[in-house]
Amino acid sequence: MDIQNTQSQMRKGVLEFCILSIIRQGEVYPSDIVDKMKAADLSILEGTLYPLLTRLKNAELLTYRWVESSSGPPRKYFSMTEKGLIFYEELHATWNELAQAVQALTQPNNP
Repeated sequence: MDIQNTQSQMRKGVLEFCILSIIRQGEVYPSDIVDKMKAADLSILEGTLYPLLTRLKNAELLTYRWVESSSGPPRKYFSMTEKGLIFYEELHATWNELAQAVQALTQPNNP
């Protein structure tokens, strides 16, 4: 069994929730998402991020706006839609339930 593969699959399982958590905090540029993920030791490649953002936008969970940049092409800033906020709250509740269940299973029993 390959531990790195298992670790990668675990990270992928929470990736969408983590990205939505970042965007929920306010409008964000994709490279800011990459930076925040790296700061939390959950590195993500832009090649993984952009398709995920597109999928979330197509599901009407995110919206974006173009902002002109003085140092290059326009930038796309993402924010959550009302539907996205509702979806996020459901994910957050699921995460809490899952985290509590895993903690209960991994902690030694009290005497």
